[in-house]
Amino acid sequence: MSTTGTDADGLPLPQRYWAVATVALGIMMAVLDSSIANVALPTIARDLNAAPADSIWVVNAYQLVIIILMLPLASLGEIVGYRRVYRVGLVVFTLASLGCALSDSLVMLSAARMLQGVGAAGMLSVNGALVRYIYPPGLLGRGIGINALVVAVSAALGPTVAAGILSIASWPWLFAVNVPIAIATLFAARKLPRTPRSSRRFDWSSALLNALFFGLLIIAVDSIGHGGRPLYAVLAVAGAALAGVALVLRQLPQTSPLLPVDLLRIPMFALSIATSVCSFMAQMLAYVSIPFYFQHLLGRTDVETGLLMTPWPLAAAVVAPIAGRLADRHSAGILGALGLVIFATGLGMLALLPAVPSDADIIWRMALCGAGFGLFQSPNNRVIMTSAPRERSGGASGMLGTARLLGQTTGAALVALMFSLFGERANVWALGLAAGIALLAAVVSSTRLVGSSRGKS
Repeated sequence: MSTTGTDADGLPLPQRYWAVATVALGIMMAVLDSSIANVALPTIARDLNAAPADSIWVVNAYQLVIIILMLPLASLGEIVGYRRVYRVGLVVFTLASLGCALSDSLVMLSAARMLQGVGAAGMLSVNGALVRYIYPPGLLGRGIGINALVVAVSAALGPTVAAGILSIASWPWLFAVNVPIAIATLFAARKLPRTPRSSRRFDWSSALLNALFFGLLIIAVDSIGHGGRPLYAVLAVAGAALAGVALVLRQLPQTSPLLPVDLLRIPMFALSIATSVCSFMAQMLAYVSIPFYFQHLLGRTDVETGLLMTPWPLAAAVVAPIAGRLADRHSAGILGALGLVIFATGLGMLALLPAVPSDADIIWRMALCGAGFGLFQSPNNRVIMTSAPRERSGGASGMLGTARLLGQTTGAALVALMFSLFGERANVWALGLAAGIALLAAVVSSTRLVGSSRGKS
């Protein structure tokens, strides 16, 4: 069988295993680096003689660049090939990680983090499209389940990994450890599939409008959540609205638009994207608020908090691959709705913890959250990819990543807003809001049952 990756049966074995490992390692590094620096921010600020508020750019620069570039690089992947975008992204990420490790000023570190975000966006934007060419259709759910597992576990374990590295080494090693892993991944990347290419040209004007829209939108959300100046927030919202309208108007007549409005016309795709945004918003509301909840209200230590949060990613790790297999045979609507109801139940039970809960009280609730989210994510990701035409896999993959980041960014900003509104009880309110959003996502997910019994349009 050819290694072009265009065959409907996917890649042959063992090439498929190498390709899966390449995609998984790239995702793991990119997602881990979204949260791995948070733990070290106080140390970084002290070592680089920077103000704590300024050090936040070490985190924000990375996230902002990723969300700005996700859709443009996915579109570029349809033109030059997903494999090329992924491999170039991996090279950029490797060099930027080395630059982060060697930085001796906050400006240099922030610049290196922005470059690292470019590389991460290259990998994250096309990983879903690559998976569609790596696996045969009958095993696609299983492949997407593995991807979902890697994303969920990497996001949850970021602070734990960072704490482990910092216990034996200085903060530059948070970034230096990426280098040998990335180099090994580069060798394995030769096994990625070669995919068909579009003959259209890259739309630079749409890419600029996309950057303005998402950049200003995230700045506005962050400003509102952190109590920034109202005038700045209003100006950012107005700018995002103007850029968004201009972007949509430019995309509407195009057959393969950078902002995939053509895919959003597909009801199954649009509903699945909306469900994804809501679910990740609920997830981040919980992830950000739970550590404060456990430590400030329940009196747990840092180490105890880390251990008590572990059942969530462990349960997701067990359930996500199983859900992926189920998604190859059963409706994404019912699997997603069931998973989100379980997820919402776990979040609600966490908000209703007794004043002095035992470890067991916390553990089973955290596991319930992880199991519910794991049951939802794999089927939902599968239907996002398969409801789009095969030649538009790049647009679908870009929207998949954008929905995740948009939901997580909004969720984190909502937690900050909760702190300003509700004080020390903000964490309980945040968990209650997360449960409500998860239930809303369950309702949206269930509407997909009308379209197809197998979650396809």
